Amino acid sequence: MAGKVTIADIAEMAGVAKSTVSRYFNGGYVKEETREKIRKAAESQGYSPNTFARLKARESGMIGVVVPSLNSKISSRVMTSIDRYMREEGYETLIKNSDHQIGLELANIRRLMSLNMDGILVSSISIVEEHRKLIAASPVPVVVLAQECPYGISVVDDDYEAGYAMGRYVGQTRPKHPAYLGVTEEDRAVGIVRRQGVLDGLKSCGVEQVRILTGDYSYESGQNMTGQLLSDGPADAVICATDRLAFGAYRVLQARGLSIPKDVSVAAFGGYDESELLTPRLTTIKFDSYAVGYLGAETLLKCIRGEPVPKKQVVSFQLIEGDSVRR
Repeated sequence: MAGKVTIADIAEMAGVAKSTVSRYFNGGYVKEETREKIRKAAESQGYSPNTFARLKARESGMIGVVVPSLNSKISSRVMTSIDRYMREEGYETLIKNSDHQIGLELANIRRLMSLNMDGILVSSISIVEEHRKLIAASPVPVVVLAQECPYGISVVDDDYEAGYAMGRYVGQTRPKHPAYLGVTEEDRAVGIVRRQGVLDGLKSCGVEQVRILTGDYSYESGQNMTGQLLSDGPADAVICATDRLAFGAYRVLQARGLSIPKDVSVAAFGGYDESELLTPRLTTIKFDSYAVGYLGAETLLKCIRGEPVPKKQVVSFQLIEGDSVRR
């Protein structure tokens, strides 16, 4: 009877993953509460750790994580949440940085697939056809964060509704010369969906003529776009796709002697801690990035265990009213 019991059986009895049982019997890290569950399940079948120590588990106990940047506040929150959750579940994480390059992101995914990961989380820059091919051919589950993946499983921010909320918030001040500082459409969530939400929110208030400038995610890009905006004509409201772009906008507006929000309202997305230190405090949308990481990690583990998961899960946001928008 005992000889027929497998790691999967013990895992099911203990209510944990097979990889966790394997690490327990092979001397790996497992939190104390989980260790006790496994011990009791094994003892009920007359097995000791030495029995299982000789078995080769299929799982590696490793989760691969691909992120677009290592110096982004959002990426930092997501990575922290993923690592904490996975560590509690007895997994280690291997993080690969794509540096906002789609080619590098795809290469990172391929590399992780070759390293015998148990699953992969991808905080994606953009979803392209190569993602479909990789996900279809992947030997392990893949969960995509930040971008909606029509042929996979994704956890995303509510970019459109957040954009709409901010567009309407600024639109109610009836700006005559509004502008939007955004990023390229390669990042669909921010470059297309969030921007469209902003434009629709402004339109709902009768504000339809909006100057749109496009750059990258950097502080320098925020400065450059703001400088170009002011060179092209007057501006009395600037909505930035990220807080970092707003930091650059503040720098240029104040250097030009313009008062925020008396002369120019400024709003953004990100909810960075530093935004509260600006003078005046930045009005911004804060996404629950910790929830994105946590939910992504939880979803991936369910996939590894063969449990059903939704194709798409959306995380909410909060509009933080600072003092940078004229009321």
